[in-house]
Amino acid sequence: MSTADAVTTAVAAVTDPELRRPIGDLDMVRDVTVDDGRARVGIVLTIVGCPAAARIESDVRAAAASVPGIREVDVEVGVMTPTERKALTEKLRAGRAPRQMPFGPDSLTRVILVSSGKGGVGKSTMTANLAVALADQGLAVGLVDADVHGFSIPGLLGIPAGTQPTRIDDLMLPPVAYGVKTISIGMFLRDGEAVVAWRGPMLHRTVQQFLTDVFFGDLDILLIDMPPGTGDIAISIGQLLPHAEVLVVTTPQAAASDVAIRSGLVARQTGQRVIGVVENMGAFTLPDGTVVDLFGSGGGAAVAAALSETAPTPLLASIPLSPALRAGGDAGLPLVLDDSDDPAAVAIRELARTLATQGRGLVGRSLPMTLG
Repeated sequence: MSTADAVTTAVAAVTDPELRRPIGDLDMVRDVTVDDGRARVGIVLTIVGCPAAARIESDVRAAAASVPGIREVDVEVGVMTPTERKALTEKLRAGRAPRQMPFGPDSLTRVILVSSGKGGVGKSTMTANLAVALADQGLAVGLVDADVHGFSIPGLLGIPAGTQPTRIDDLMLPPVAYGVKTISIGMFLRDGEAVVAWRGPMLHRTVQQFLTDVFFGDLDILLIDMPPGTGDIAISIGQLLPHAEVLVVTTPQAAASDVAIRSGLVARQTGQRVIGVVENMGAFTLPDGTVVDLFGSGGGAAVAAALSETAPTPLLASIPLSPALRAGGDAGLPLVLDDSDDPAAVAIRELARTLATQGRGLVGRSLPMTLG
């Protein structure tokens, strides 16, 4: 292999941080020449003002410089033509029509809705940490913040205010935080702006766009942070994703567990499968060994028992109340990565391992196959 070929191979392996694929596969590498130890590398970005431009250029420069015999690297950065961009979007869709639901019944992506009967149970904090824990185990994870009126996922994941998806023609590339591809209505609003007066049709359209217009690529798991209760969005997602699985979050408190049961029952009415219950804000232990049940006890087990009357529903985890979990959410630093010894972090990582190894029923589902 010539030095120029070696540089081309090294550069082609650089990963686009938004598309999560090698830039060689995305046809972003242009001419590569080497003259007396000096490499000249031409690349093209998808759009003008690509937010990942600096990182891609830096990674390309480093990749070229890693080739033996290269002492200096010049990187020339251009932009794809409309024809090239169209070809790229068609390649990314892999034959799927624009605005087609990629998470239908035949999809191999596991869709898990994280729901609760009421607000204030820590559902979104748990969802954000669970997503990061799953990604940390090597899974390809997407996260949809479907709590349109009370969105909080961008802040919990430390996504800076004003960050928006990158648009490539009619594709939206979601920002990536801690390995999780994330979309939220908060990315389309000015800082401090609220969503008001949105009702059924507008909410339905918003969630539908999140699922069809946002390009997540190939995912192992898509988590959806649901709004509390059983309102318009729960009904819409029940129509759009009747095959989804549901994780019900509650606290030990009876007031939370009673309404959490209704959340699970409504999900089943749409055909969704409740895979388990997570009890959040459970008992925690003080340094002197004293166990504190700040919100009572037994709520998670009560929800699991009630839902098990119609189909087996295990209590998958009890997450102890943790000031560090709250502080991590405020700072945009998921506790599952920031503090490996905190009991809440340990419990969430164990929940992630349980979900990652759970089997998924594929009976009656057509699987994409190519016969050789």
